[in-house]
Amino acid sequence: MTKSDKFWKEAFERYNIFDCISKDGQFEITAAQIKNLRAEPRLVTKFDNMSQLPKVFTENKLAILPITRSSYIIAPLEVYAKFTEDIYSSNIKNMEFPENIQSLNPNNITSEAAAISCAYLSGILEDFIGDVELKPTVSGRMSSNEFSFDIADCKTNKKVELNVIGSQLEIDGGYEGAESFTIIEAKNNIADDFIVRQLYYPLRLWNKKINKKIKTIFLVYTNNIFYLYEYEFKDVNDYNSLTLKKFQRYNLAKLDIAISDIKDLIETTQITQEPNIPFPQADSFERVINLCELLLNVGLSKQDITSNYGFDRRQTDYYVSAAKYLGLIEESKDAVMLSEKAKKILSSNVHDKQLQFAKAIISHRVFKDVLIKYFESAKPLSKEEIVAIMKKCDLYKVASPSTYNRRSSTISSWINWIISLVNN
Repeated sequence: MTKSDKFWKEAFERYNIFDCISKDGQFEITAAQIKNLRAEPRLVTKFDNMSQLPKVFTENKLAILPITRSSYIIAPLEVYAKFTEDIYSSNIKNMEFPENIQSLNPNNITSEAAAISCAYLSGILEDFIGDVELKPTVSGRMSSNEFSFDIADCKTNKKVELNVIGSQLEIDGGYEGAESFTIIEAKNNIADDFIVRQLYYPLRLWNKKINKKIKTIFLVYTNNIFYLYEYEFKDVNDYNSLTLKKFQRYNLAKLDIAISDIKDLIETTQITQEPNIPFPQADSFERVINLCELLLNVGLSKQDITSNYGFDRRQTDYYVSAAKYLGLIEESKDAVMLSEKAKKILSSNVHDKQLQFAKAIISHRVFKDVLIKYFESAKPLSKEEIVAIMKKCDLYKVASPSTYNRRSSTISSWINWIISLVNN
């Protein structure tokens, strides 16, 4: 159990939280009650992703939201939204970073604040937002006004009303243009979902303060690529009414990777012996890269990865194992660390880095053979075709039909990632 698991197990027992929720549908816990159990409220109430929720919450379909500066509601609420967009659905737009800027290195972005600044200075924000005269205006912590909203109860499928008075919120970036004001939430790690509150509470604060159209954007930066999602709330009084209005990927360094580059890799990459490591079950290669980036400057325990970066416990095991399979990660009893191979890849320029990651994949025969077949047929392979190739490659502990099917999904996804590197 994590420290958060232990704290909330004790809190539910001490304050009879289950009984109160059963009776009233919700439980209000105060900062004072949290401190009475020797915990810091900010550290045990902030769960940006569903995977970070303590066990007692996930097992009982509960969530937590702040409603004042010093109190929180615990109830069976739909507070998260999934990233549903196919990230390959848009081409990557190439933008240029100003040559006269020396205090910010676009090739070494290590924080959300730096990612937003780079996106602003390079014109990414103006291009995506579609407004002119864009200027940074607000950021940091602030208090909400008083407002109420409807939110879905995930057990009854009905809407319940919550009231918020002076809750603390934080805006990573606020940018005002000639016609709009944009609220930006930024992350430097890839997750399956996000807590809608990070966009919704700031929206409710600022839509009463200014008359311009307010836009809400989620920005994810990883592997030198900016992923921008614009969400729109169809009903400003309904927390769950957000829909994805727009999505676009951007890059500050033109990759200039052609099909010939990939074919050269196929011809020159030597096949490595299959390791005695479970064959990968990790469909997002972007998350494999993102995991390597998180480990660039420090080793982390699996628990650290699970608690802080939007991986659930199972995903942490899968993605660590996948990175080990590729020789990118080494694991000790207490920590997961980057291999020298991965450090060298991450220190390369953007173009070479992508090709070296691709090389790490196709150094394994099954991936190389699938990619060759892809080029021969000029289309993605079916699951049956991939499984047929897998059965010829003597994969470690892959035997049952269901295992072949699950692992074929990873092969398909990683091959798609390689193909996505090619311009046009």
